[in-house]
Amino acid sequence: MLSVNHLTKTFGSRTLFDNISFQINPGEKIGLVGRNGNGKTTLFKIITGKEEFDSGEINKSKNYKIGYVSQNINFKENTVLTEGSLGLPKENKHDTWLLEKYLFGLGFNKNMLNINPNQLSGGFQIRLNLVKTLLKNPDLLLLDEPTNFLDITSIRWLIQYLKSWKEELFLITHDRSFMDEIVTHTMIIHRNKIKKISGQTDKLYEQIAQEEEVYERQRINDEKKEKNLKIFINRFRAKARLAGLVQSRIKELEKKEKKDKLEKIKLLDFQFKYQEFKAQILMQANNLKFSYDQKNELLKGISFNIHNKDRIAVIGPNGKGKSTLLKLLTDNLQLQSGKIKKHNNLKLGYYAQTNSIDLHDENSVEEEIALENPENDTQTVRGICGAMLFEQDDTLKKIKILSGGEKSRVLLGKILAMPANLLILDEPTNHLDMEACDALLAALDNFEGAVIIVTHNELFLNMLAERLIVFDNDEVKIFEDTYHEFMNKIGWNTEKEENKKKLNTNQTESNIQINKKELRKKRALILEEKSKTVKPLEEKYLKIEKMIKNNEAELSKCENEIIEASKHGNGIKIESLSKRCHELEKEISKHYKELELVMEQFDKANKIIEDKLAEINP
Repeated sequence: MLSVNHLTKTFGSRTLFDNISFQINPGEKIGLVGRNGNGKTTLFKIITGKEEFDSGEINKSKNYKIGYVSQNINFKENTVLTEGSLGLPKENKHDTWLLEKYLFGLGFNKNMLNINPNQLSGGFQIRLNLVKTLLKNPDLLLLDEPTNFLDITSIRWLIQYLKSWKEELFLITHDRSFMDEIVTHTMIIHRNKIKKISGQTDKLYEQIAQEEEVYERQRINDEKKEKNLKIFINRFRAKARLAGLVQSRIKELEKKEKKDKLEKIKLLDFQFKYQEFKAQILMQANNLKFSYDQKNELLKGISFNIHNKDRIAVIGPNGKGKSTLLKLLTDNLQLQSGKIKKHNNLKLGYYAQTNSIDLHDENSVEEEIALENPENDTQTVRGICGAMLFEQDDTLKKIKILSGGEKSRVLLGKILAMPANLLILDEPTNHLDMEACDALLAALDNFEGAVIIVTHNELFLNMLAERLIVFDNDEVKIFEDTYHEFMNKIGWNTEKEENKKKLNTNQTESNIQINKKELRKKRALILEEKSKTVKPLEEKYLKIEKMIKNNEAELSKCENEIIEASKHGNGIKIESLSKRCHELEKEISKHYKELELVMEQFDKANKIIEDKLAEINP
């Protein structure tokens, strides 16, 4: 168990936490939410001791292990397998099968086990750090945006793994569906305070909204009451006969705690501009083929049309060609074979994972968004900046000092600056907080044109997608239905294989269970025999040992009394005590002979039982 008590943390004049307290109890899985910049990652670093705090205390149970997946890369070994093995506890240091299970679950394959981890992509390097942390079996597992570098099949594997996690979990993620699948409790950093409830994100946000509505009504009522009290005091202050009433009103006013007006929290709230399009088909892709080398062909002749109201999700494991397809459709990659035909009135808005490299570091936010469409006046550009939560001085920030989330908002702002009838988005939710993801989902849902999106966020897939382009098992197929129907009718090949393994394992375990049942029955009979033969002998020798101990204690006392009687020359008492000592010595000798006999019988009977148990437990 871990408890945080009266914790305060500031950065300069800015307060992140103000006197917050909470507990992580045994078995709890807590999702931590809150806007980017509110201190979620800072809180994790404080818990792990990587960040200092101003006041308060953090207490944890003795020998309580905390596992935190580091984003820093510092590999010591020269293969993925040997580096991953560093995460195995000493008692399991040879259990490489367990390491491989975790690696394969998170998207590694056998060919990757012997390559140098420093040659992995950034996403796979983070996954390797995740595996090393999971292998250590910490009492509290801290995960900060674990889905950012995972594909959909890996995310689904991780969900199942974390659902079966028996210890405590503290999770930060922008993926609402991922969090809601796993957590038992949800916690939010809100207005420098912290609130924790049992349940999922919807319940938490609804409760906060209700509490703030009640607070605001109470504040307005208090202001009205205060105003009336002041009017009464000012009107009747000079009247002597009402002095008592006036004084009571003054005291009431002094005691009244003033409620501050809640500061309005700015949320991402925007709409993509639609360029009218009256035809049915925006784009036609015919027999597209592409490979980066002759061995691995990513696209093998896929054909499809993009209609003017389409909602298409491109899904599949990483490295299979999803982003490549989007680059081909947007002319950011040269087509090798096939044809892409675009309507003359097509207006395209494109968001790519690597678009941030195209931002100009020395430009301000306002300058960068203005650059996208010179026809926009200053007021329009500032309106877009405001929609992306850049207001006043924030619009003057240089691109080079922005965080990943802020750069993502600039990229979205650049798309807002130009009207479009087709949006092509490659993992746009990375680096956005949960509230920003909700706003993006609403904006896409309201967009009048077509949308093609690559995402591993199942909330987006379930809420948005009406057609799918599926990359799976080295094939690319069109599925003319929703993601929900895809999972019901087809599903992922990796999960099918895993389910087959589980079925075979369950059958094997069933046979093992039958054998175990027989063994338990035999063991029960042997233990019953033990209770009838060995147990009485054990009780008998324990009883004799007790008698010997009591006799020896009495003999020692008797001998001490003889010494005292001799000091006083009391012959009669000495004679009586000597007689008793002699009787005790005879009894002790007799008990030792009995004990020797019983011990011999006990050893023989016990060996018979142990031999029988050894036969069923070789």
